[in-house]
Amino acid sequence: MFFFFVGGLEQQVRQVVKAGVGRCISCGSPADLVEYDRVLKLFFVPVWRCLGKERLMHCDSCGLFFPPYFSLPPPPPAAAPDVLRCQFCAHEVDAEFKFCPFCGSALCLTGVIEIRV
Repeated sequence: MFFFFVGGLEQQVRQVVKAGVGRCISCGSPADLVEYDRVLKLFFVPVWRCLGKERLMHCDSCGLFFPPYFSLPPPPPAAAPDVLRCQFCAHEVDAEFKFCPFCGSALCLTGVIEIRV
């Protein structure tokens, strides 16, 4: 006697907690912090749902689920004209500083990136 099983276990987004808080580790698109369900499907019909244990990041572009601590930081917002930023942490820095007040990196040798829009 033969029995063929057509089905599988997949993850589905239940609720978006915060939208656009990170970037996908696979494609670089914006990723959302979500609560998810594990869904067992038989012949492509959902049969059983189980709540996920922790919140995960989810990319809408490629459909990847991954832990929040692997997420890339979101891209910085568009800067105002003639804004000086630290090249290591991307925070705004006054031109007279020799060290970044946020991350402590030296700005005198490597310079400060000047972004003009």
